[in-house]
Order: sequence, then structure tokens, then C-alpha cells
Amino acid sequence: MSDGMPDSLIPYDDIVQEALRAVVGRVLGSVATNGGLPGEHHFYITFKTQAPGVDIPQRLLERFPDEMTIVMQNRYWDLVVDDERFSVGLSFNQVASKLVIPYSAITGFHDPAVNFELRFQAQDIPDGPEPHDTAENDEPIHKPVEDGSNVVAVDFKRKK
Repeated sequence: MSDGMPDSLIPYDDIVQEALRAVVGRVLGSVATNGGLPGEHHFYITFKTQAPGVDIPQRLLERFPDEMTIVMQNRYWDLVVDDERFSVGLSFNQVASKLVIPYSAITGFHDPAVNFELRFQAQDIPDGPEPHDTAENDEPIHKPVEDGSNVVAVDFKRKK
């Protein structure tokens, strides 16, 4: 039954998700342009490893078959950012790896230096993300503060 509100013919959920993912691209683009992370800023980026356009080494895909979190802090290189995706070099267990990640695959972005966080709906996954291990690339200097301040959670649900 309906609660009196008509279903929208405009895909607001998708438009907002796309706009917020563009925030991640803009931040990464600024880092790439300026040659590094300013101050104490560093990023935890969580993404779906099986999403279209994701290109990561097979050994990482085997270890993280659903979702993976990377840390961009001390040791990363060759950050390239465009309108659809970014690529970055990271080391995992002392093995250099290049990752290509479309913004559409990202499910979370967190900058613990200022406790800023964005969460995104997983696309084409009805039951939500499965638990996963954190990647073993850069070791974070600071533990994230999880008091909920400056967190933007985007979780649109349609009322039926």
C-alpha cells in the first residue's frame, strides 16, 4: 500500500550518489594536482572489488573477493584522477600494485584527520556489503575517531 506519496519519476537517489562520489574525485584530483596529501590528511577508501571497471591484481581479488579498503597516507604513487575513476600505486606486503577504481565502485570514503566520512549505497547488491579485512598497505598513524561527527551517510530507502 502507498502512504500517499507518489513514486518519483526522477532518480534522485542516483543523482545524489553520483554527486557525492564526485566529491571523492575532486578531493583526489586536488591531491594529485598539489603533489601530495596536505597536513595530516589521509584517506580510507572502501570499494567493491568485483564492480565493473575495477582493475586490481588477482592476488588482491582472491583475498578480497567482495570489498576492500585501501589507505592512502604515506606510501602511494602515480595517483591519476579523471572524471570516472582514479588509479594509484600502493604496496601490499611489500609488493607494488597498481589499482584502478571507478568512483561508482566506492562504498566509503573517510579522512580520519578531520573525521570526515561519506558512505554510499552498494550498487546491485541487495543485502549490503559482506564483512572484509582491511588491506595491508599503509599502516595508519592515527586511529579513526568514530563518534559520528562530520559523517554523511547516504542511505535512501523508498517507502512503498
